[in-house]
Amino acid sequence: MVTQVTSFGRSGLSDWVIQRVSALILGAYTIFLAAWIICSPEMSYADWNELFSCTAMRIFSLLALLSMIAHAWIGIWTIATDYLTEMALGNAATKVRFLFLCACAIVLFVYLIWGIDILWSAK
Repeated sequence: MVTQVTSFGRSGLSDWVIQRVSALILGAYTIFLAAWIICSPEMSYADWNELFSCTAMRIFSLLALLSMIAHAWIGIWTIATDYLTEMALGNAATKVRFLFLCACAIVLFVYLIWGIDILWSAK
C-alpha cells in the first residue's frame, strides 16, 4: 500500500501525504516570514523588495504557492465529494459537483499563473 504514494493514480494515502507535506511547507514559509518581519522592525519597501529579489526566496515562495494550490485542491475536492451528493442535491449532484470543481480549478489555475507572474516578472 505504501508504494502507491509515488504512483500517479489518486488514492487516499497520496492525498493525505500531499496534504501533510504541503502543510509543512506552508507552515515553514509562514514562520520564516513572521520571523523576518519581527526581526526587521524598521522594515522599508526596499528591504521587502530585496528579500523577494533573492532567487532562493522566489523559489521558496513558488514552492509555497504550489503547496497552497495542491492543499486547496485536495480540500476542495474532498468537500465537493462529501457534501455535493445525490442525497443533498438530487439528480443534479453530478453536474453541480463537476461545475463547482471546474470553477475552483479555474480559480486555482489563475492564482497559480498570477503568482508566478508576480514572483518572476522583471522589476
